[in-house]
Amino acid sequence: MILGLGSDITDARRIAKVIERHGDRFLLRVFTEIERAKAERRKNRAETYAKRFAAKEACAKALGTGIRRGVWWRDMGVVNMPSGRPTMALTGGARKQLDAITPKGHQAQIDLTITDEGPMSMAFVVISAVPAAKTPRKRAAATPKTKPRRRALRRP
Repeated sequence: MILGLGSDITDARRIAKVIERHGDRFLLRVFTEIERAKAERRKNRAETYAKRFAAKEACAKALGTGIRRGVWWRDMGVVNMPSGRPTMALTGGARKQLDAITPKGHQAQIDLTITDEGPMSMAFVVISAVPAAKTPRKRAAATPKTKPRRRALRRP
C-alpha cells in the first residue's frame, strides 16, 4: 500500500549559486557526509547536489511534512543499494515520521528515482508499506514421533 509520494524539480544553476554564496555552511546544513563525499568526487558536483536536493524535497513531500515538524534536511540522505539502485536513508525526525505513518505489521519501503537533463534535476519518491517478514518460530525440541500403525481392516 502506498503511504506517500512526492516529486521535485531542482535547477542545478540555482544550487551552484547557493554553494558559491554560502559554501560549506549550506553543504553541511543540507547534505549528509555520504552525499558530500559522493558529490565532491564528481566532475559536475552542482548537478550531483541538485539531484540529491530534489530527492530530499520529494521525500519530505512523501512523508507528508515538508521540511518542518522535526524533519530536517540531513535526516534524509540518498544512498545506493549494493545493486546501485538509489534509495533514502532516514534518521531523526524523518525516521520518526516514517515510523508514525507505517501501519503495524508492515515495514516501509522507499523507492526513489532521480534524473537530470541539462541544468534540471528531478526526483520522484514513493513510500510503501509492505508486510513485515515473519520470522519462523523455533519449534521446541520434540521427541520423534512414530507413525501410528494402521489397523488391518477385517472383512466380515
